Amino acid sequence: MLKRLDEIEDKFLALEKELGDPECLKDQKHYQAIAKEHAELAPIVETYRELKKVQSEIEENKALLHDADPEISALAKAEIQDLQKKEEELTGKLKILLIPKDPNDEKNVLLEIRAGTGGDEAALFAADLFRMYSRFAERNRWKIEVLSSHPTGIGGFKEIIALISGKGVYSRLKYESGTHRVQRVPETETQGRIHTSACTVAVLPEADEVDVEIDPSELRIDVYRASGAGGQHVNKTESAVRITHLPTGLVVQCQDERSQHKNKAKAMKVLYARLLELRQREQQAKISEQRRSQVGTGDRSQRIRTYNFPQGRVTDHRIGLTLYQLDQVLDGELDPVIEPLITHFQAEALKEGSEDS
Repeated sequence: MLKRLDEIEDKFLALEKELGDPECLKDQKHYQAIAKEHAELAPIVETYRELKKVQSEIEENKALLHDADPEISALAKAEIQDLQKKEEELTGKLKILLIPKDPNDEKNVLLEIRAGTGGDEAALFAADLFRMYSRFAERNRWKIEVLSSHPTGIGGFKEIIALISGKGVYSRLKYESGTHRVQRVPETETQGRIHTSACTVAVLPEADEVDVEIDPSELRIDVYRASGAGGQHVNKTESAVRITHLPTGLVVQCQDERSQHKNKAKAMKVLYARLLELRQREQQAKISEQRRSQVGTGDRSQRIRTYNFPQGRVTDHRIGLTLYQLDQVLDGELDPVIEPLITHFQAEALKEGSEDS
């Protein structure tokens, strides 16, 4: 690890030197690429330098252990214990910093929420989940834009797809994919019985044309009249768009906008993301089942979390986390759930790395 850290520090210094070169500034695209790489390496180099300083101080104190003055020797021994604890913390931090980054971590995401078992109650829960993620986005100063929705008459959603844009969105939300289950007494329940309903959540990194190539000749685009809420506009113009990707059979549709062009643009965003996910799933299929379970794939079919209203409880089944903070979580205070998940999967990635080495 130390050899690798020395190489990273050398690379960091070379980038620093290049950033100070006036010639580099003339090519803004190149300058931005160098600045980005420099910024990504900075936390590793700063931590490594701090570790080297601590290790140097340990050696200095070791030299004082055999001092003729017993008080100095005792102080040195206590100082070494504190420094060794700090050395251990910094080494652990560096191991995490050296985990290969998910290339999608800085991407925006397409959030897809679909009502599952439970009928109207599941649709209402889908609306609750969408509000939860919307509030979480607001707390992080992310932008959220609905791309497609199928509302029910009672305030729920059969399905809703939204684009969440901002810094590091995917890195924070990527472990939210899976089945979310709710246990509560529906408003329509007269005997006070608790019902269990479920929704599936998918978090897809936003793809662009560089990530996924789409041949226009492999698309079938149908336009039709929108249905549902929309006043006089409904059924008067063919603004709704359905796009079928013929090689894979993927179908996306959008009718939320009055403009056919806007609906097509939104539908293409969804198609790009789904094709990227399909490609990633095909790659993951080549990896052993054991490794996939170690790194956590966020498989949508996996039941990941239960929201229990009578007990005010949220339980994440993957890591055995239980919080009695249901109201806060549903109001978008997701960090107490997300932070332990990130820590868990980082630990799994470290374990996998040590087994491979």
